[in-house]
Amino acid sequence: MKVFILAALVAVVASQGYPKPQYPKPQYPKPEYPTPAYPAPAYPTPAYKTPAYPAPAYPSPAYAKTPEYAPMPYNFNWAVKDDPSYNDYTHQETADDKGYVTGSYRTLLPDGRTQIVDYKADDYTGYVADVKYDGEAKEYKPAYKPAGYSSPAYPSPAYPSPAYPSPAYPSPAYSAPKYPSPSYPSPAYPSPKYPTKY
Repeated sequence: MKVFILAALVAVVASQGYPKPQYPKPQYPKPEYPTPAYPAPAYPTPAYKTPAYPAPAYPSPAYAKTPEYAPMPYNFNWAVKDDPSYNDYTHQETADDKGYVTGSYRTLLPDGRTQIVDYKADDYTGYVADVKYDGEAKEYKPAYKPAGYSSPAYPSPAYPSPAYPSPAYPSPAYSAPKYPSPSYPSPAYPSPKYPTKY
């Protein structure tokens, strides 16, 4: 019992706590260091001379000049005429020693007309053409007709039709099961008797 009382007293004293001591803050004097008086260094500004490089001297490329030839006069013409294939062309051209060119060509078109082109060309006006048409347009019908080829006559193969016998399956003879009709006995309930009221 005494031990229990002693333990309770210790617990009460421990719960109250002890006051914290108040210590004064120490005050230390700030040290004063003398500022050194050093003169600021004066560095001279560097003076670098920009190197003077001579400009490269490349020789100009010497291109060979294209020789200029005087225009050579010429004259030519040609023609093609094949009626079965409807090819009918003619072309004629003439040039003088000053570069002046004149010429004309004729072309048979598929619609039956003939296209006639007269042209001239030089270094000043360029190419100038005058186009004309001769004849009337018609429906194009080629004169060539391919030869008629007859279809090859191959004999039709005669294979006999196979005769397969019809399968004869016996009809299954199943007898329907006969179940007896159930007979349930009629329940015999007693007739209720109600009391008579007066």
